[in-house]
Formats: sequence, C-alpha cells, structure tokens
Amino acid sequence: MTERVFIIGPGHVGRGLFRAFRASGVEVVGLHGKRPSGVATSTGGLPAEMSHANVVLVCVRDAQLDETIDELTVAARDGRAARGSAVLHTSAIAEPAGLGSLSDLGFPGGTFHPLVPFTDPEISAELLRHGWIGIDGENAAKNASRRLAGHLGARTIEIPVGKKPIYHAAAVMASNFPVVLASVAGHLLHDVGIPDSSAYQAVASLMNGALANMTQALPDDALTGPIVRGDAETVGKHLRALEGHDTALEVYRALSAAAVDIATYRGVDPRKAAALRGLLRPPRS
Repeated sequence: MTERVFIIGPGHVGRGLFRAFRASGVEVVGLHGKRPSGVATSTGGLPAEMSHANVVLVCVRDAQLDETIDELTVAARDGRAARGSAVLHTSAIAEPAGLGSLSDLGFPGGTFHPLVPFTDPEISAELLRHGWIGIDGENAAKNASRRLAGHLGARTIEIPVGKKPIYHAAAVMASNFPVVLASVAGHLLHDVGIPDSSAYQAVASLMNGALANMTQALPDDALTGPIVRGDAETVGKHLRALEGHDTALEVYRALSAAAVDIATYRGVDPRKAAALRGLLRPPRS
C-alpha cells in the first residue's frame, strides 16, 4: 500500500516526521498548523487536501490533543478525510476518548510514538532510521504504524493495553535521565576545578562507552564499577565526598541502590550487598 500522510502539528515532532517521511519516500500531502514554523503549512481549519491521505498523523501537544481530535471528527463527518484512513497520534501517554467517535465513523485510531528526542528536526530522519516506534490501537491503525515505521527504517514496540504511563516513564528515564546525569556529573567536575570543556567531554566519553557496552550485552550484564564489585569502602568514600552536593548525593544514593539490585542478580556476596544497602539508606531526618 502506498502511504500518503497528512500531518497535523508543525512543532519539533511534526516537522521532524515531515522531513523523515520525505527522506524515506513517503508522500506527505500536507503539514497543517495554526502557528508559523520553518516549514510551509496550512492554517485555520483542517484543509481539503487531508482527504488525499490514508494516514492522518496528529503531532500536537497533549493539552491540545482532545481538541484536535474533535476537530478532526468534524472534518471526517464533512468528508474532508478519506473514510478508512488511520488516525495516529504521537503522544506517549494520552489516550484521547475522541478516537472512539472517529472509529465509529470508519477511521481506525492508535498511537505512533517515536522513541527519539526531537530536539533538531534536521537529524530526525537519521535517528529514526535506527530507532523504535511505540504503537497501540486498532489492528488497522497498528498495521499502518508498522508500515510507516518500515519506510523510516525503524522498528516497532507494541504498548500493552493500559500500560502507557509505565511505558512513558521508562521512555523518560531512557531519554531524559542520561542528560540529567551528564549535567550532574559535569557540575561535580566543574566544582572541583576541572574546566567545563574537558569535564563535559570526559563525561560524554564515559557515557558513550557505557552505551557501546550495552550493544554487546544487556544492561544488567554491562554494568561496571564499585557497586557490582561489592566495594562498600569506595562507595562510603563517595558518599562522604558528596556531602554538601545535595542533588548529586541524592542521585548517587538512588541510582546506587538500583545498582545493588543488579549486583545481587550478578551474584555479589549477599553480605556485601547488605552492607551496600545499609550505606546507601538515606539518614533519618
């Protein structure tokens, strides 16, 4: 089936997918938005060219999603969308009730959530080529999502019914928290007198190395460092050194506690694991 996509929402995600689809040979019949963007868009009500698409992709903010789906439902009733077209939205957590009304009109609905950080639409095509797309919804909508992902060179992961909040939390951890960790680690190095240019490059190098290790093994098997060795003495030194660096200390405690669980799975001496847990327990206020 030849895919013809109409995109609603000219933000980072909409423009990123616009460029990625164009680069992969998918026909984009329109990019619609109510505000200016770097890509030519239509404005105002949903335009007639939407009827030429067999997939309508809604890429608006979660707060605008219900209103947009309602507007799309009106357009579907007016014949401005081709019956049978899949209606996909890119929200990782929202489950708009209006998709049920569209389904009753013959428009199967679902989720098409790219697991890619859309900070720069220019590089989205390359990121998606090796990325993953979270999908859910009616079978026809999921099939449309799989076809679109295939064109992009991406793979799909099906979001279990009712589990979107957990799926989204995991996605936030994987996408946002490495940046947070890089910032916290870089600030620590800055605070002890290491120039920012060296500090952040060193942190990035370490993180790239950790990611490279995970291409060869599962995360639980790729973990290195004092926790997985059961080295309570080193961990104690870290905790004492981080006193006065409140945010870094909290991050260290929380992630080290999670690392103890991995160390236990890896077979660390139970007595060493218990000692580590005792060290990492936050002091009572």
